[in-house]
Amino acid sequence: MEIKRVGVVGCGTMGSGIAQVCAQSGYEVVVSEINDELLKKGLASIDAFLAKGIEKGKVTQEEKEATMTRIRGTTNMQGFRDCDLMIEAAVEDMDLKKKLFTELDNICPKHAVLTSNTSSLSIMDMAVATARPEKVLGLHFFNPAPLMRLLEIIKTIVTSNETLETAKSFGESLGKTTVVAKDSPGFIVNRLSILFQMEAVRMLESGIATAEDIDNAITAGLGHPMGPLALADLIGLDIVLDVTNIIYEKTKDTKFAPPNLLKTTVAAGWLGRKTKKGFYEYK
Repeated sequence: MEIKRVGVVGCGTMGSGIAQVCAQSGYEVVVSEINDELLKKGLASIDAFLAKGIEKGKVTQEEKEATMTRIRGTTNMQGFRDCDLMIEAAVEDMDLKKKLFTELDNICPKHAVLTSNTSSLSIMDMAVATARPEKVLGLHFFNPAPLMRLLEIIKTIVTSNETLETAKSFGESLGKTTVVAKDSPGFIVNRLSILFQMEAVRMLESGIATAEDIDNAITAGLGHPMGPLALADLIGLDIVLDVTNIIYEKTKDTKFAPPNLLKTTVAAGWLGRKTKKGFYEYK
């Protein structure tokens, strides 16, 4: 199936990045938000990201203008009626996602593929909210979407091979490295990274080492670009806790049980970089 127009639900951090990378790859993009204020903020973040690219010599002024021209913002879901592929990038709330998938199923053309950028929730639960479950799968981008090369494709037991091949071709057209995972808690990356981050939190909680020494050991010893605690702060400790809880509830595996230190840190409102304090303090 040929994809010409891509729809993105949500223009926050992930949605705006996804809209940008699709537009930079030549697709016409329609991106939505729940109100004009959030939509303007999201579109402004795309403009600012591209402007920084110009400063670094990675994007030309002409490329920036062409990219922005391909992006159309809307606060009306009817704006997706001509889209060939949809990417839902709303908050991690299953009830909301089911509602959105039902709406998209009624609005989008019958050939359209419906996808979710969820990092941990069940794709099958969203698929059954539609009359086209064979055309539903997960497309999990990583932050920042224009820079991170990986795209996780999540296939349910009813996703058709045609839909899967369409998703692979689409991901490759964005310049992404694609990997395919079954619809299971945390998929590939989060299932591994959450386990890594939780063990780092437990080490910090038990006083085995400081946050700095744990992260330095991983960056200098294993060659990771960022330590697990610094990464958790960057993602947002509330988000890390939510994902961990989802995986734990689905698997009932105690190694995914969130440590008390993570829960109390989130309860205190120390969510990482976005609140200037998490496992580290930020000025």
